[in-house]
Amino acid sequence: MAAFFMQVDMDYKTFLDRKTQSDRNFGFDAIELPDVMFDFQKTLTTWAIKQGRAAVFADCGLGKSLMQLAWADNIVRHTNKPVLILTPLAVAPQTIRESAKFGFDASHSKDGIHSGGIVITNYERLQRFDSKDFIGVVCDESSILKNFAGQRRSQITRFMAKIPYRLLCTATAAPNDYVELGTSSESLGELSRSDMLKRFFRQFDDKGVKNEQKKQDEAERLIEHEPSYFHKLSYRVAQTIGQYRLKNHAVSHFWRWVASWSKACRMPSDLGFDDGKFILPGLTSEDHIIEVPPAPGQLFTVPAKGMGEERAERSRTLRERCEYAAKLVDHNRSAVIWCHANPEGDMLEKIIPDALQIAGKTSDEQKLERYEAFANGELRVLVIKPKIGAWGLNWQHCNHVVEFATHSYEQHYQGLRRCYRFGQTQAVHNDVIATEGEVRVLANMRRKAKQADMMFEHLVREMNRAERIERTNQFTNKLELPKWL
Repeated sequence: MAAFFMQVDMDYKTFLDRKTQSDRNFGFDAIELPDVMFDFQKTLTTWAIKQGRAAVFADCGLGKSLMQLAWADNIVRHTNKPVLILTPLAVAPQTIRESAKFGFDASHSKDGIHSGGIVITNYERLQRFDSKDFIGVVCDESSILKNFAGQRRSQITRFMAKIPYRLLCTATAAPNDYVELGTSSESLGELSRSDMLKRFFRQFDDKGVKNEQKKQDEAERLIEHEPSYFHKLSYRVAQTIGQYRLKNHAVSHFWRWVASWSKACRMPSDLGFDDGKFILPGLTSEDHIIEVPPAPGQLFTVPAKGMGEERAERSRTLRERCEYAAKLVDHNRSAVIWCHANPEGDMLEKIIPDALQIAGKTSDEQKLERYEAFANGELRVLVIKPKIGAWGLNWQHCNHVVEFATHSYEQHYQGLRRCYRFGQTQAVHNDVIATEGEVRVLANMRRKAKQADMMFEHLVREMNRAERIERTNQFTNKLELPKWL
């Protein structure tokens, strides 16, 4: 009888261990890492290999390609089975070049045929691959998963669900919305987005959302007079996301859970290392509010409200905005212009003599050719829409970024970080163009940028705190049998 209850007791302890968010490792100790890796890169990669299923939220230019190649190489060595690396379009050839540079054996496959080892392909070609062929999968720039249509996103999630080893790499896992962490969690086999919301967040009605927004606005106003109030605003922004807010009693548990499957850093110092060569040259950003004659029937331009009015304003001011952008890049240096609509791209390509556009109508072969031409300096001005992507590409040769105002902070940040990243030797200038009717759009983007900085600061701080939480389970109460037994 005693032996029976001893077995029950041990099984119950195992059950409790499985319910915790700590020590859930699916991986193994790293076999070998390249000597060229920085210490912080080795730390992140070693941790990700030990985890087996992990996310690395490292900022643009911190070497995520090298880290994911080293991760994949260790998985291949340990299992003797292939690993698939999924990348945005045009990043696959760049990753192949980097694999050769760092001494990794990797191949590029477009049709699902491969010879094992590290296999690299684009997200768009995933349907040609069989998950049974791979032991591990890497999602490069994994934040774009949320931008895919439902069918493509479900296809990627299903593909990953059948693979033991998984790695997500991105700089913008949750640009200004922690709820988006649920997408990463679900891909790794952790809590689904809906389960995460139920466990850690409370949902507000419309009235509650307005009240929380008022509190954030009040905190922002107070910062102007009392900079020390920044921390309190950072905390409030981090806790309240749209209609969701972290439950007060669940804050530490939430961050402990996030830290159990992910690590984040914007600089090596976030992990306790010296920033050294990762301190970038200067960055200047300039907003250009151009004056355009008011719309017919109006005495002056009124700021647009809602998507309908904003679209009408952009359409009405198409030529003025494009001509202004053309003046800004009227020099002999490389420049990239981020636009949002096909008519904008077509006009910019037409009025700028040495510019070419990458649009949805551009074939994949042409896209690759133009990406390569711009990266090599053969093409001086590249015109592209954020929705087309280019996430993950290295354009350190370019130090001039021009963009039209947008509500999306992620598009703004990723577009700027193609040029402003490790390896950039010149100061980078960012021009943002808006009309008087788009001042609300510009203000919203700046607000999101401030909020995103606060949130990432909070994310790193809380995850570092979570790392110091005691991970051991100590059971001090002895098992007592009921008197009736």
